[in-house]
Amino acid sequence: MKVHHLNCGTMHPPGTPDGLVCHVLLLEAPTGLVLVDSGLGLRDAADPATRFGPARHFVRPVFDPAEAAVSRLTSLGHDPRDVRDIVLTHFDADHTGGIADFPWARVHLTSNEADAALHPRGFGERGRYLPSQRDHDPILVRHPVEEGEPWRGFTAVTDLGDVAPGLALISLPGHSRGHAAVAVDLGDRWILHAGDAFYRETQLRPGGRPPRTLTAMERFIAHDYRRVRANHERLAELLAASGPELLLINAHDPHLLRRARRVVPVAD
Repeated sequence: MKVHHLNCGTMHPPGTPDGLVCHVLLLEAPTGLVLVDSGLGLRDAADPATRFGPARHFVRPVFDPAEAAVSRLTSLGHDPRDVRDIVLTHFDADHTGGIADFPWARVHLTSNEADAALHPRGFGERGRYLPSQRDHDPILVRHPVEEGEPWRGFTAVTDLGDVAPGLALISLPGHSRGHAAVAVDLGDRWILHAGDAFYRETQLRPGGRPPRTLTAMERFIAHDYRRVRANHERLAELLAASGPELLLINAHDPHLLRRARRVVPVAD
C-alpha cells in the first residue's frame, strides 16, 4: 500500500513562526483510495466565515484552493472519484473541510465523535461542530468504541480492514469527545496518525517546550484536558519504546510532516 503525506491546509496562529499544517494521508489501497482526515476544502476557501467560523481569526488559515485534498489528488494524477473512504480522527473543521469535495465517499469515525458532531452539547461543542460542515449530508459510518485486539498497549481498537488492509481506528478521547488515532500497517513499519492528540512532538519529549500559544489553545479547546495530558504520556511512552518500525505523526506539526516525507518521499 503506497502512502502520500499531504499538507491540506496551512494555518498561522500567533506565536507560531513555523505555522501549522493539516497533515492528511492518502492511501493507495487495493480497495481504492483512502484519505485519513481531509484538511480544508474548496468550500472553505469560497466561504471561510460560514465553514470555519470565528476560530479562523485566531488560527488564521490560508484557505488556498490548491491545498485542498481534491486538488492535491488531481496534481498527483488521481481521479478524485476513486476516493471510496475517508477516515477521520475527529470532526473539527480543519479535519473535515475536505469531505464536502468527496460527497460520494464513506466517512468513518467513532460513534462518540459522530454523536458529538450531530448532537453537540454545551457551548464548546456547539462552537466547534458547525452545521455547515455536514450540510452536504455526508455518508457517516459510525464505529463503536469497544475493547478489541490490543495494539501496542491500546485496547479500544477497531479494525477497518474492510476499508483497507491493516487499517485500524484507536480511541483517544480528550481533544474531542470521540477523538481517535489511525494506525496503518505497511508491512515493514506502522504509521500512527494521532490527529490532535498532541500539537508538537516536543510535547512528547523530556523538557520539550512547544509554543505557549499552542498549549493554551490545546487546553481551551479540549473536551477533557485531563485525558489530553494522559494521551501525551501514553504517546510519549510509545515514542520512547519504538524504533524505525513506527512512524508517529499528527495533524499539525510541520516538522513531523517533513520527516514523514523523508521516510516516504512524495511530490506534492
